[in-house]
Amino acid sequence: MNIFRLAGDMTHLLSILVLLLKIYATKSCSGVSRKTQELYAMVFLARYLDLFTDFISVYNATMKVVFIASSLAIVWCMRFHPLVRRSYDKELDTFRHYFLIGVSFALALVLHEKFTFQEIFWAFSIYLEAVAILPQLVLLQRSGNVDNLTGQYVFFLGAYRAFYILNWIYRYLTEPRFTRWIACVSGVVQTALYADFFYYYFISWKNNAKLKLPA
Repeated sequence: MNIFRLAGDMTHLLSILVLLLKIYATKSCSGVSRKTQELYAMVFLARYLDLFTDFISVYNATMKVVFIASSLAIVWCMRFHPLVRRSYDKELDTFRHYFLIGVSFALALVLHEKFTFQEIFWAFSIYLEAVAILPQLVLLQRSGNVDNLTGQYVFFLGAYRAFYILNWIYRYLTEPRFTRWIACVSGVVQTALYADFFYYYFISWKNNAKLKLPA
């Protein structure tokens, strides 16, 4: 494992911890897209089908369990917690995420590295993760004002993928048989979706002002 992969994993984990802190400390999920969280739960469940069949390392297995468990816990809270679910912005979270699921699965059936059950679902998870943030970004744009913890969550989530791009570049330069082109292309697309958010996040940080996204 290289430093970029580790930084990406830790930043990803930090984004989840920030979101869990927001939900459990404030008993509110205002500003958080449940549809994005459901898409991420699907991403991890589809990607880590090999959890009980292919053991790589204790670190790898632990991270898989953490990502699956935390994503399911967030979805459960937003759907069933008696206090948290009341603050859900249903009127703003209207992105048709089922379209993203259908297109991602169709793409996985056409563009994959191997035509096997696990590889198809791995490709599906990669494609879906690339666009899973869209409902969240649309919700934030519609609401305008972004609270501090939600803004940090989205920032760390975008930073995690940026670190992974550096990881893929490093592996391409140092590993002669590195061929994960699906992950590389999808990762670039995913990071590009954050460009507008990163710009306004930087402006708000520079001016020490509350983060606001244009409608």
